Amino acid sequence: MFDARLARARGAIEARLAREFATLNPLPVTEAMRYASHGGKALRGFLVLESAALHEVDAARALLPACAIELMHAYSLVHDDLPCMDDDDLRRGQPTVHIRWDDATAVLAGDALQALAFELAAHPECGPGEVRAELALSLA
Repeated sequence: MFDARLARARGAIEARLAREFATLNPLPVTEAMRYASHGGKALRGFLVLESAALHEVDAARALLPACAIELMHAYSLVHDDLPCMDDDDLRRGQPTVHIRWDDATAVLAGDALQALAFELAAHPECGPGEVRAELALSLA
C-alpha cells in the first residue's frame, strides 16, 4: 500500500514538474535543473501530499507545494555535490550536475531550482494569499 501511494505521488509530482520545465527556455541550465530534479523517490513531496490529505486539503492545491519541496531538496543536493562541498561524482548512480555540465552550471541550476521552488509555493493554485505566504515562509 505504501509503495503504491508513493509511486502515485511521485508520478503526479514528476508530471507537474515536467509541465513547469516545459515552460522554460531550452538552455543548458534548464536541462541541468530537469536532470537534477528527476530520479528521486519524491518522499518529501509524498509527505506533503499525505499531510495535506490528513488535513482535508484538496490534492490539487497540495501538488505545487509538494513539487516545491522536491525542488528545494534537489537544489540542496546539487550544491552539496559541488567540489567546494562534498565533491561527489555520482548522485543516484548518475554523474552529478557539476560533472555532467560544469561547476558554474551546477551553481546556477541549484539557484534556479530554489527560486522555482518559491515560485511554485507562491502560485495562486496553492490557495489564498495568506496560505501562499505561509508556504513560502515554510521553505525559507
